[in-house]
Amino acid sequence: MPDLPSAGPSGPPSLTPQDRRKVARAAALRPLNVLVLVVGAVFFVATLAWWVPLLTLATYGTLVFLGARDPILQQRTLGLEAPAMIRQEQEIPPERRARWLARGETRQQVDDALAEYRKVVAAIETSDDVTRAVLEDTIPRLHAAADRLVDVALQREKAAGNVRDLRRKPSSGTGPRAEDLQRLQARVDEADAEISATHEELTDLRAKVVRISIETDDSRRAAALNASLDELNARLEALGDINSP
Repeated sequence: MPDLPSAGPSGPPSLTPQDRRKVARAAALRPLNVLVLVVGAVFFVATLAWWVPLLTLATYGTLVFLGARDPILQQRTLGLEAPAMIRQEQEIPPERRARWLARGETRQQVDDALAEYRKVVAAIETSDDVTRAVLEDTIPRLHAAADRLVDVALQREKAAGNVRDLRRKPSSGTGPRAEDLQRLQARVDEADAEISATHEELTDLRAKVVRISIETDDSRRAAALNASLDELNARLEALGDINSP
């Protein structure tokens, strides 16, 4: 059995030069990236505008560069063990985990966000073949966002419980206990804002998927959609353990 790339203490596995070439080749042949070249060639033939090949090659090069650093593509190409963020099918569905939340505003917001998440997934899965090929990497990102949203909500509920416990205890309003209370409350507020923002963003994503399926510049819109999902996942992951300093 070949040796797998070794993982660093705080980052993704380091790839050998041979593995990097394999991933770069896979990124170059991605349907989304090849489609950019095809659309650019067709537009150039129709217009003979000199700037079209330059823009097409620049866009294609950027997509290949970003794709070669995509952990999802690395896992698929090299057969590595899936990172925790994309090992979704082996875990409890987010809707089931959301039932662990106490009934209230937070659970309602999470339930609404997960309903939008399922609608986005369904919109992709029921779209035409070209749209599904363009959005092949979007669904794993959606699964990761849904799981992380539930993680944040569960941590938020735990932190809110600690806030209530601290407020029940007598305090002078200063000192370590007051600082802990202030810190926890700030983290709870931050989690509330992110849960609400995630719901809104997932609602907007469904409209973006529909536009991608009917408009000609779907490759660029798909890249922008995946970039927004990457940003959403990064924000949710950045919250981490809400109860930690």
